[in-house]
Amino acid sequence: MDVTAIGMVEFNSIAQGIDSTDAMCKIADVTLLVSKTVCPGKYISIVAGDTSAVQQAVHAGEDKAPECTVDSFIIPNIHKSLIPAIAGTSSIESVKAVGLIECFSVATLMEATDLALKTGEVEPLRLHIAFGIGGKAYVVLTGDVAAVKAAVAEGSSLAADRGQLVRSIVIPKPHPMVVENLI
Repeated sequence: MDVTAIGMVEFNSIAQGIDSTDAMCKIADVTLLVSKTVCPGKYISIVAGDTSAVQQAVHAGEDKAPECTVDSFIIPNIHKSLIPAIAGTSSIESVKAVGLIECFSVATLMEATDLALKTGEVEPLRLHIAFGIGGKAYVVLTGDVAAVKAAVAEGSSLAADRGQLVRSIVIPKPHPMVVENLI
């Protein structure tokens, strides 16, 4: 399957989220990357595939129960390192600087992360999606200081424009114990 896009639907009902996820997977040739409960008692489903299939799947999820849809997005032409970050399979050889973007919304964080990755030579070190942190989400990016600053500024700007930015930070030379705990 040609993966060029990702999409997500966030539901306010766990039962409806599972039912809508089933509809998303049945209507189009997509891969289900994430399908789980998140704090505070919501359900998210993230799919990947070609742009047309992802659009079909997201619309099917939204249309199944519009009264339960909290948020959704479709990102065409995703950055190549976003899917490994979602799957938790990113591998980084060295950490020079880290930048963090923390958002109130999973959907906004995903879009901010994609924009940040496209801004400069940075890689995602960790992507934490709303589990056990009150529905918030954050990403940790790494690269050289200038690239991390630029990427965090772009991603944070998008999140701030939507009123979803909690905080963004750049740490130029993080202590190795901090890095170890982030991975």
